[in-house]
Amino acid sequence: MARKRALVVDDSKSARVILSRMLEKYDIEVDMAEAAEQAIEYLKSNRPDAIFMDHLMPGMDGLQAVQAIKGNPQTAMIPIMMYTSQEGELYVGQARALGAMGVLPKQVRPVDVSKVLYELHLLPDRRDTEEVGLAPVELDNGTPVERPAAKPAGIAPIDWGRRVESAVKEQAVDIRRFIVASLDSFATRIVGDVRDAMPIQTGAPLVPPPVRPVRPAVWPWAAAVLVSLLIAAAFAANWFTTRNELSRVRADMAGLTATNNELQRSRLDLSAAVKDLSAALAAANAGTAAPSSPGAAASAGAGAAATAPRVELVPYGEIPFDRSRLDVLRELLMKLEAQGFHGVVKVSNLAGQFCLSGNGTEGFAPAAPSLPVSRCDLVGNPFEESLTGQQRQSLAFANLIAGVRQRSAGGITVSLDSAQSARAAAAYPARSDSLTAGEWNRAAAANNRVEFSVEAGAP
Repeated sequence: MARKRALVVDDSKSARVILSRMLEKYDIEVDMAEAAEQAIEYLKSNRPDAIFMDHLMPGMDGLQAVQAIKGNPQTAMIPIMMYTSQEGELYVGQARALGAMGVLPKQVRPVDVSKVLYELHLLPDRRDTEEVGLAPVELDNGTPVERPAAKPAGIAPIDWGRRVESAVKEQAVDIRRFIVASLDSFATRIVGDVRDAMPIQTGAPLVPPPVRPVRPAVWPWAAAVLVSLLIAAAFAANWFTTRNELSRVRADMAGLTATNNELQRSRLDLSAAVKDLSAALAAANAGTAAPSSPGAAASAGAGAAATAPRVELVPYGEIPFDRSRLDVLRELLMKLEAQGFHGVVKVSNLAGQFCLSGNGTEGFAPAAPSLPVSRCDLVGNPFEESLTGQQRQSLAFANLIAGVRQRSAGGITVSLDSAQSARAAAAYPARSDSLTAGEWNRAAAANNRVEFSVEAGAP
């Protein structure tokens, strides 16, 4: 499998190096550019799988670069993630309106990087990584007999307490070795100095030197003080090193715990999907056994059993065909494929009219809940109106639609519809002097939605 490639665009060399090292840990090749103009020149002859774009740069800034890349048909489908210290709903909405998928802060943790890589599809989807078990075949008197495959053993829990204790013990042993080696070197030097100060004895009798008053030696006390300082410094270094190591291990444990929780949730979701598929297959087999069931009626019944019309709300500032709507469509298509459904799945995007604050240059955001509706800067949905057909859906959404059409040989098609003048699911309150933006936006949030419906056809 070919390695994924990412382009990091940032005028700060340190920021480029930090993000590049994080991406390389996930086996991703990284190319770097220090200006937006250099990145656009790079894209003339290269096609990375994703682009990480800084905002504030000399010359063309990051948002202008995103607009230029999305405006070029040759590069419009490359996903872009803003990598900047800018934050806030206004900035995120403006970046998404121009075509960026989101914002990755520069004070980033490894867990955040892994989540962004899954969103950009630079890492495989966890729900698609389970390998299909192959049943072993044995020979019984020359006849092949299929045996059920053994269930995989459970993953043994990791004893993090023992790992931390082992790391601290190894660090303490290294520091003890350093202290012993330093003291041995110091003692050897003192012994050499004492031997050099002693008189050399010869064969002739020596005349005893005159008796002088004994003065207390100073160097033993100095040596004792120096040794004490060395021991104190060694213990201080040991304490600082152990504390930093424990902090790092705690951070790693927190990241691993979050990843483990996410894996557990994915496992539960997968188990529920398998149960649904098993029930659907049993129902499909029972329907096939009935002698009086026509093909078209069976397909219609499968579609009706698979789902009723479903509504998913879309928060303001999110593209409609992505995130939770992607999960709903994936689950719906899995059930329809299992039941042998033939027909059309209609996915309609309807826009709510929000009470907004802001302007066209800096962007709009939902107004404060206590603000009177009469003081809203705009009542509408400029983010929805600014999206083109391709910008309304993520790359994963488009790949899911293309995949089901290919697997079903055209038997299942997905139709996307965007209704700008949407029919209201929740009535907007009558305007008055006492009406607040919070009351108005509750109705707008209920109307800003995506609807899923199924129409069966002849198989």
